[in-house]
Amino acid sequence: MRKLNKLIPSPLIAHGSWLMALFFLLLSPAVTAQTSSYDLQVGQYIRAYSDIAVQEMNQFHIPASITLAQGIIESAAGQSQLAKEANNHFGIKCHNDWAGPTYYRTDDRVNECFRKYSHAEESFHDHSFFLTQRDRYKALFKLDITDYRGWAEGLETAGYATNKQYAGMLVRTIEQYQLYLFDKQAYFANDSKPGTDADFTRYAWISAFTVTGYAGDGRKIYENNGVKCVVANAADNLSKLSVLLDIPVKRLMKYNDLKYSGSVEAGQVVYFEHKKRKAAVNVHIVKKGESLYEISQRYGIKMKFLLKHSGMSEGMEPYPGQLLHLK
Repeated sequence: MRKLNKLIPSPLIAHGSWLMALFFLLLSPAVTAQTSSYDLQVGQYIRAYSDIAVQEMNQFHIPASITLAQGIIESAAGQSQLAKEANNHFGIKCHNDWAGPTYYRTDDRVNECFRKYSHAEESFHDHSFFLTQRDRYKALFKLDITDYRGWAEGLETAGYATNKQYAGMLVRTIEQYQLYLFDKQAYFANDSKPGTDADFTRYAWISAFTVTGYAGDGRKIYENNGVKCVVANAADNLSKLSVLLDIPVKRLMKYNDLKYSGSVEAGQVVYFEHKKRKAAVNVHIVKKGESLYEISQRYGIKMKFLLKHSGMSEGMEPYPGQLLHLK
């Protein structure tokens, strides 16, 4: 792995409400004058890659907090030369078993060989594969998924990085940015009202949206991909949301690619501005049960452009594990 000499900045967020932590991480630079540029980069990094870190955790049993912390440290929150030019977020070198594209740069030695990826998401997946396929990391998989300290110490002991303070750097990063919340998967802002029995865990990714204000009934107004939206609860329908947002039903239908007026699903994202032609990230790996429409709402991208970018036709649905292009 790369040499890691840069110290982690002083804590941005005190321990407390997970919702407040994520809120501050995702605030815009204009609002967070006291927040360092590095903290803002980390916030953007978490927003961009937390979902894939959770997906990798569910598949490979590597804590999402560890994956995110390693990515933040190894790639300087996505700003390193290796991350920008080779999409390598974990400093993984070629080794004898690598037959893919390569990238050369000086690290421990002059002109060393690093793995090069087409997308950052490939780097995350290869990181999981790298850890699961090497004997020196096997003991880590016996640890509890929430034992990020044990994982951090185990990675240092196994020699993942040359820096002798690597475990401490990981732990400080995880605790500073409360990344352990992703391990517990308890980071979703529940917008449902008492008495509703909506399964909001399906829409946990909404937690990464930026809170920009509140609607007349007190529910949060979010911004995602530069588009404002609210989250429906079990008692909602388009007519009710039309009154709440002061927007005609037909316009809400257009904004949300809906063909029929009426009820909306609890937890569903409802935009009240035009969605965009492309997402803020490059690709999405489809999970079991996800529809194209749900992915369209997740990234704030119009259905017709999602179909175009992914090379699909209307009426088609993706399969689990499929890599969808969002730009």
